[in-house]
Amino acid sequence: MSSAAERFYGVIPAGGVGSRLWPLSRADAPKFLHDLTGSGRTLLRSTWERLAPLAGPDRIMVVTGRAHRAAVEEQLPELADRNIVLEAAPRDSTVAIGLAAAILARREPDVIIGSFAADHVITDENVFRATVAQAIEAADAGLIATIGIHPTEPAIGFGYIHCAGALEIAGAPDALAVGSFVEKPDLATAQAYLADGGYLWNAGMFIARADRLLEEIGRFDSGLRTRLEELAAAWDDQATRGPAVDRLWPQLRKIAIDYAVAEPAAAAGRLAVIPGRFGWDDVGDFASVAKLKSGGRASDLSILGENARVLADASSGIVVSQSDRIISLIGVHDIVVVDTPDALLVTTTENAQRVKNVVDALKLSGRDEVL
Repeated sequence: MSSAAERFYGVIPAGGVGSRLWPLSRADAPKFLHDLTGSGRTLLRSTWERLAPLAGPDRIMVVTGRAHRAAVEEQLPELADRNIVLEAAPRDSTVAIGLAAAILARREPDVIIGSFAADHVITDENVFRATVAQAIEAADAGLIATIGIHPTEPAIGFGYIHCAGALEIAGAPDALAVGSFVEKPDLATAQAYLADGGYLWNAGMFIARADRLLEEIGRFDSGLRTRLEELAAAWDDQATRGPAVDRLWPQLRKIAIDYAVAEPAAAAGRLAVIPGRFGWDDVGDFASVAKLKSGGRASDLSILGENARVLADASSGIVVSQSDRIISLIGVHDIVVVDTPDALLVTTTENAQRVKNVVDALKLSGRDEVL
C-alpha cells in the first residue's frame, strides 16, 4: 500500500457569497474570486497554490456552483475536467465535501481527502503544509482530523475547539483529542477561552479517509449517505450524471459538516485536532480585509482596486474602489468605503459584521439586481 501522503487528495469547496463583503462580493462574483490581500492572486488561486505541493495539481478537486465554472477554470487552468464538481444548487458543506468523498472513494478506495475552504488567507505556508501532513497521518489511523488555529485574540466571530488529552499517533506528534466544538462565544467567554489556553479556533479544515467520512455522515443521516453514494456512482458517466442529479439533488439535506460530522465524531472520541501555528484569517468582513492589508496597524488606510483614486488626510480604515471616481477622506478613522459602479457602502470596521443585515434587507425588498 502507498503511503498516506501519496494517497492524499485536496478538496476545495468554493461556495458561499460572503454577504458581509457586499457590494464587492456578490452571487456572480463571490469572495473567493477576488484578490482581497493585494497579492495579485485571488483567494481561490492562493488556496490552490497552497495545496499543490501537498497533493499535486492532478489530485485537487474543486466543488463549486454551476454559475462559477468558467471563472474557476480561468483561474485554475491546471484543474482537470474530471476534478471540477458542479453543484446544482447550494446544499452547504456536508454535501459539498461528502459528494467529493463519495466520488473519490469510488475512483480510489483508500484515498485520504483534505477539505480546505477557497476563501481563507493563510501565511507561513511551510508550517501549514507540515501541519496538514500530521493531519493526514491522523486520518490514516482512522480518525476524522481537523486543524485548529491558536487564538491570537478573544475573537467572537469564530467557533472554538476544546482540546482534550494528547493522542499517540505515529507521524502526528502534535495530535490532540477533541473534547467538544463550541459555538461562537460572547466576549467574556472568548476571553476566558484565551486565558485557559486549551481552546483553538475552528478553521473548518477537515482531513479523513473518504470511507471514514462517509461512515460518519451515514451515522448522522443514513439517507444522505445513500444519496451521495448514488450520485457518485453516476457521476463519471455523462449519460447517467444528469438524470441522477435531477432525481437526487432536491432530496439532499442542507447542513454544515460541523454538525453532521465534527460534533458527533468529537462526542464519540473519533475526532483529532492538530494545532496550527500559522497565520490564518477567514476574511469574514471588511474589518478583516483592512487588518490583512495594513498588517494589523490600526492607524493605516488600506486601498484595494487596480485604478483606485483616493485622496486621504488623517484617515484610517479601508477603501475598495471598482469605479473611476475620486474618493476623498478627511479626518475619518476606521472607515470602510466600498465603491462599485452600482452600489456604495460606507460603514466602520467596528460595524463591518452588520453588512449582512443590508444584504438581508435588499433581499426582502426584491432588489436582487445588486446582489
